[in-house]
Amino acid sequence: LRVLAEGEFYRVGGQESIRVDVRVIAATNQDLEQKIVDGSFREDLYYRLNVVHLRVPTLRERREDIAMLLQHYLRKSARELRSEEKTLHGETLEKLSQYDWPGNVRQLINVCRRLTALAPGREILPADLPEEFSTGGSAAERWTQDLSAWAEQQLGLGHTELLQTAQPEFERALIRAALKRSGGKRIEAAKLLGWGRNTLTRKIRELELE
Repeated sequence: LRVLAEGEFYRVGGQESIRVDVRVIAATNQDLEQKIVDGSFREDLYYRLNVVHLRVPTLRERREDIAMLLQHYLRKSARELRSEEKTLHGETLEKLSQYDWPGNVRQLINVCRRLTALAPGREILPADLPEEFSTGGSAAERWTQDLSAWAEQQLGLGHTELLQTAQPEFERALIRAALKRSGGKRIEAAKLLGWGRNTLTRKIRELELE
């Protein structure tokens, strides 16, 4: 903390203050504000680091970049592996563009290397894609499919009043997502959900999300 705040430190056992002139760049995929609330990250450290805050959007939030990145890393992979540069069939590109890429650009790079090494032809076909691309879809497609599967399973088990079970969980998920997007600002989160602030406050209390 002393180094970050004042630009100086003492060696272990030393008595002379040493000044440094450095810049610190810190990156994380964790919600540090929530970790401060949880007590698992130091608040004073957070505010010393959080001078210029840049949020890098996930790959699924900037799908327009996916085609360009695929082309770039397929070309780079071909050079690294001393292989013929491969191209993407139109349907293949569509599948890759709709995929959610939970591992972001690192995952995309690894997929390009795998396809360069293993795809049999010069043009990469949908059948050449790893299993996660053929069985999955976009998040928008998967959640409705998963919900339908859950409902059919519950009905098959003889359960009724499914809406009373599903709706609170549905609302909890939406509220958490909106609060995360808004940085915890309730007025902004309420607008994202199409609610008034009082409605959001009441829902948070009812759903025990305080």
